[in-house]
Amino acid sequence: MNRKLIFSFFFSLLWVFSSAQQVQDTLVAKWKYEPNFMVGIDVLNGSLAAFGDRKLFQGFISSRVSRNIHAVADVGFEKNIYQKNGYDAVANGPFLKLGGFYMLAQDRDNALNGFYGGAKAAASFYSQEYYAVPVRGFGGSDTSASFPASSQSSYWLEGVVGGRVQLFESSFYIDVNVQPRYLLFSSTQEDIQPMIVPGFGRSSSKFNIGFSWNIAYSF
Repeated sequence: MNRKLIFSFFFSLLWVFSSAQQVQDTLVAKWKYEPNFMVGIDVLNGSLAAFGDRKLFQGFISSRVSRNIHAVADVGFEKNIYQKNGYDAVANGPFLKLGGFYMLAQDRDNALNGFYGGAKAAASFYSQEYYAVPVRGFGGSDTSASFPASSQSSYWLEGVVGGRVQLFESSFYIDVNVQPRYLLFSSTQEDIQPMIVPGFGRSSSKFNIGFSWNIAYSF
């Protein structure tokens, strides 16, 4: 092969890599992390708690850690009952979710406005009690058994897709998101799968979907 072509190709590659590095350095130089936080409260589920058996109170704190990436942590408490197919159970306890999201589309004038997608790992440590569990009695008759309160734990993964918008020119935002969830593991009592997992919802299926409508404050 012609030596001139080899050297030309080699130096062309060097120029491309050098230019790419300069662009990257310029982008990095424009972004510098400064302490920033957004705190939000789920007002939708908190309001619905007054009208149903499910008492769900949750909030989040997030921080923009790079140009498009935000770290986020959710914390909450849920109490709920399950009365279906002969089961009568109650569960209550706190839950925690840790993860992040990527801004898929942003407002040019305000980087906190836009649409995002991400994922979280979640865990709940709660108390459950079975007032009635259907069992097969003597001679094939249907009866039920009860079990005392016990401490349990569950773990799941969830995606998050949502958006947020600034309220006028204030530091307040509306943040709305949907969370598809998949239950990974739950401890059991007498080999009975939990009917309710705080933070996850009813767990008769490993798949679930959550929804939150938050009022948030940025500082």
